Amino acid sequence: MLARLAKLRASGPTARTVISALTGPLPLSRGQAIGASERIAALTSLLSSLEHLTIADQKRSGGLNDWALARRGHAHSGRPLRRLLDVVADERTSRALHAARVAASAALLLPGDSRARGAANLFLGLSGALLYPTHRYGTDGSDQASNLVQTATGLARLAPSPAAQDALVWYVAIQSNLSYVVSGWIKLLGKDWRTGSALTGVLRTRTYGHEKAWRLARRHPRSARALAHGVLAMECLFPVLYLKGGLLARPVIAGAAAFHVANGSVMGLGRFIPAFVSMHPMVAYTSTPRSHPAAAGRDDRMPVAAALLLAGAATAATAVAVHRRLRTTDHPFGTTVTTRHGNELAHDGTVGPKGEGPVAVLVHGLGALPAHFSWYTRALNADGRQWLAYSRAGYGASRRHAPTPYHLGESVDDLVDLIEAAVPEGRQVSLVGHSLGGELARRAAVRLGERVHSVVYVDSSHPQQLERSSQQGANARLVEELIRSTSVSLRAGLGVLMQTPAWIRNLPAPVRSRAMAEYTDHRMWTAALREWQAAERDFRSFEGPLPPLDAHALVLSAQHTVDRDPDHLLLHKDLADAHRDGRTVRSTVVENADHDGILTDPQLAGEAVRRLVAFLGDTTPAAPSAGAGQSSAPAGQEGAR
Repeated sequence: MLARLAKLRASGPTARTVISALTGPLPLSRGQAIGASERIAALTSLLSSLEHLTIADQKRSGGLNDWALARRGHAHSGRPLRRLLDVVADERTSRALHAARVAASAALLLPGDSRARGAANLFLGLSGALLYPTHRYGTDGSDQASNLVQTATGLARLAPSPAAQDALVWYVAIQSNLSYVVSGWIKLLGKDWRTGSALTGVLRTRTYGHEKAWRLARRHPRSARALAHGVLAMECLFPVLYLKGGLLARPVIAGAAAFHVANGSVMGLGRFIPAFVSMHPMVAYTSTPRSHPAAAGRDDRMPVAAALLLAGAATAATAVAVHRRLRTTDHPFGTTVTTRHGNELAHDGTVGPKGEGPVAVLVHGLGALPAHFSWYTRALNADGRQWLAYSRAGYGASRRHAPTPYHLGESVDDLVDLIEAAVPEGRQVSLVGHSLGGELARRAAVRLGERVHSVVYVDSSHPQQLERSSQQGANARLVEELIRSTSVSLRAGLGVLMQTPAWIRNLPAPVRSRAMAEYTDHRMWTAALREWQAAERDFRSFEGPLPPLDAHALVLSAQHTVDRDPDHLLLHKDLADAHRDGRTVRSTVVENADHDGILTDPQLAGEAVRRLVAFLGDTTPAAPSAGAGQSSAPAGQEGAR
């Protein structure tokens, strides 16, 4: 394409004039680029602060920006930062800061080239960064972009040399390139963007939708697909404007600006227009050849330094990934079992040749770890009960060698083989499964028959959840895209950038380091993607009812799960009803627990495992005498029979 444009520019005078007008660099001098960027960014902060001043009631008690609620998100921050944010979030302080931002922004819109403009820009950038955490509602990527530009332009105005100014301009230009490239390649992971149907889908949403534009896209699907693919091409290939002396700078920058204008007009993202366009003058300056008078003397050491830093960061990220992989695949205290599929399952636990009562076999969920059960294993140890935890094939130190395409039955076979090999003959087991692990445990229980003492469903999946729950059916595609994007990011070595999630911080201290190593291992996410795709195929083709199980059952539901999706409580009732009369069946909702917290939150997990230990104690006697409709459940537990 670049060669063809070059030939057209060298053709006849009429064609050359047209092509020259549409292609080539946008020559701006250093001063022009800084001035244009600071004025456009000032428009963003002006609009933002005026908007916050008009919705000041949102900061009062019960409002969307009620700091008494929002500050909980900073509970893990240091005390000095929390105190500073408390001061900034005060209604009077916030109003004064926004009023000052309006005045500074308006002043920057006026002509001028003094160093005082640098101080105004720095004030806008720093105050914006301080106010950002206190506004849960009404802040977005546009505010982050304008803060970045204003901080950089402020420093550039005060910089002692042209070289320092060029370094700051290059910094903004590189950030602009990254904002498009990263966004574009992330979009490529989504099937809807690859097929071109994403645009129509976005336009029909309640938050960003536009009925007229959606109907237009529906009437002209080919044009809508072409537009979606055009957006992808513009974002993924944005840096091509630096090639051939900036030959494509004008069409690429114009395309990006048009993209933001469309977002602002159709999706209601008004501040996105000036926020991201404010970076374009610096992109124009840095993409102009140094041979052009406007860019003469430009210092281009910043991109070289950035490339060296990137290479160093990539090396460090690779070293961290290798260290974590070695930690993940090491299994110093446990043993392995090779299943009929050739898979090697790493397992650990307290199972011995002697013991009484059922062995608790812990089956982790999709994209989860045996470490999720750490509070449970501590409680089981304290109660003197034996347990067995393992990683499914592809997770942790377990390896998948099966030559055939994966299906859920493979994991069920593996679980059955593990129990047969690792649990002494004649001992019963209590299968404790979380999420997808609950469904795998249920299927294994059907196969194991009398060897199963009980099945414990911990906020478990159900094979009909995608059909009977409209919420889960609609979110299935989003789950796959999230798992896929995480897997790709980790393959690219970005695991070093992942913050330790709250659920790992809530685990017992000795297991956190290994849990983080396993969580950031792309093999786990690849296995999770494989399992999710198989589960979705299986669940959508499942035809009930559930086969009856002659075993005791405990169904633990997380309150947040059933509150958000009431259909899930009915699905959990279905799991309980599948167990035969004459067996003890208990169902309860763990208050204040969410899907992960029912395992990882010390207090909530403690409540759940207390019920588990009590259940095992009540059902361990060899011959339960409860008849149909009777229960040994403590008073007050829901749904017991």
